[in-house]
Formats: sequence, C-alpha cells, structure tokens
Amino acid sequence: MRKTAATLPEDFDPLALDNQICFPLYAASRLVTRLYQPFLEPLGLTYPQYIVLLILWENSPCTVGYIGKRAQLATNTLTPLLKRLELMDLVERRRSDSDERVVNIHLTRSGKALRKKCDCIPASLVSQVDYPIEEAIALKRQLDSFLAHLQRMTSD
Repeated sequence: MRKTAATLPEDFDPLALDNQICFPLYAASRLVTRLYQPFLEPLGLTYPQYIVLLILWENSPCTVGYIGKRAQLATNTLTPLLKRLELMDLVERRRSDSDERVVNIHLTRSGKALRKKCDCIPASLVSQVDYPIEEAIALKRQLDSFLAHLQRMTSD
C-alpha cells in the first residue's frame, strides 16, 4: 500500500533546520546525556554503560542480543562497552551451557551494589530539569509511541 504525502503549505521549506523533526530529537538527546555526566562521571560510567546497567538491574542475566536490542546498540558498539564493564568488575560474560554461541551477561556483586549509588540519579535529574512532571510523562509516552512506530517501519 502506497502512502500519500501530507499536504504542506506552499511556502514550507523541507530543508529548513527548524522544519526537521530529527534535529530537536538529536539536540534533546545530546542535552539530556550531558545532564547525566555529573552523576555518572564520579562512578566512572558513560551514559551508554549506564543504560546497559539499567537493563541488567531489571533483568540479569540476559543475553548480549537482548541488551543490544533493548539499548538500541549495534554489536560493534556493545561488545567493547561490555568488555569495559567487565574490566570494571561490574559484569561477567558467560557462555550459555545449552548453546555456546549465546553469551549471557551477569551482574557481579559490584555491579549489583552500584545500583544503590545510582538510585538518586532519576530524581536528581527531574529536580534539576524543573520541567512539569505531567508534561515529561506525556512526552515520554509520545516518544515511546514514535519509537515503536519507527521500529515497525524499519524491522526486517
């Protein structure tokens, strides 16, 4: 089924930066990531490492494939990230007993203990940003819906 293009005003410039949906998403992502730095840097973590730890705190152990899908990270990005977390003694990689091709990622004691140090991060960010919580929740719902739509459109 072919999609028809939306009708746009005649003076609409499709290449104007202010008309791009991608730019505010990109800029917001960069700014939000930067807001995390003061909390993560003292822990020796990068934002992508923090995302992987969030996944593992929800569901450990889990496969490398699951982490990659959930974090939206390609294997060539995820593998060195997991190696660094392993060197930091936060995770441990173990091959599955039933299928050696599958690598499971387990939190170590240190990885589990780090969660307590990170508990305050979300609330600290909310208070720092000073954005109405109702609007933030609505925005997250919209972004989740948009992301799910894009994933459906691009899935093989």
